[in-house]
Amino acid sequence: MKKRELEILLERVEDIEQPAVESEQYATPAPVAAELLFFAFSHGDIADRIVYDLGCGNGILGIGAKLLGARAVIGIDRDEKALETARQNSLRLEVEVDFRQCEIQEVVDEGDTVVMNPPFGAQRKNRHADRAFLEKALVIAPVVYSIHNAGSEAFIRRLLPATTIDQFPIAFPLKRRFAFHQKDRKVIPVDIYRIARPRE
Repeated sequence: MKKRELEILLERVEDIEQPAVESEQYATPAPVAAELLFFAFSHGDIADRIVYDLGCGNGILGIGAKLLGARAVIGIDRDEKALETARQNSLRLEVEVDFRQCEIQEVVDEGDTVVMNPPFGAQRKNRHADRAFLEKALVIAPVVYSIHNAGSEAFIRRLLPATTIDQFPIAFPLKRRFAFHQKDRKVIPVDIYRIARPRE
């Protein structure tokens, strides 16, 4: 499957109704999801791998990983409404993803790869959420693909000094979603990261 083909398929993924601002439930746009997933796929971290999607929301990253040949995909979210949307989306795309309701800190299993678009920790009630996601992701799997605000590399290197980090910039189109948004559409500069634990 080519990246554009994956993007077209992921455009069919429905968004969460009534997203929660305090949880920073921003949907990952299909072009951004396709970029992250092909980045992972090109490094051999998707096909025939056990992939975790942390804070899966509507399931777009986990569904995309399964479309690219992941052996198994587990989507984790604490919001049951988001998980119901994700389950409906996996049915729509005819892929099997194991969606589970729990906090990320409750995950005890391990996999090969984590893909995620974690909360950036911008909301007062969600401070340092990005830190918690990054730390837990590298416990679950030896390699993590994640989206963060542009310029986050220094923060990630301080938090995870023993890791190998590769990244590239991408535009993240953000539609008006919450009452405090002033524009119908805003493009946010973000980076997609590959973060790997040192080999043992």
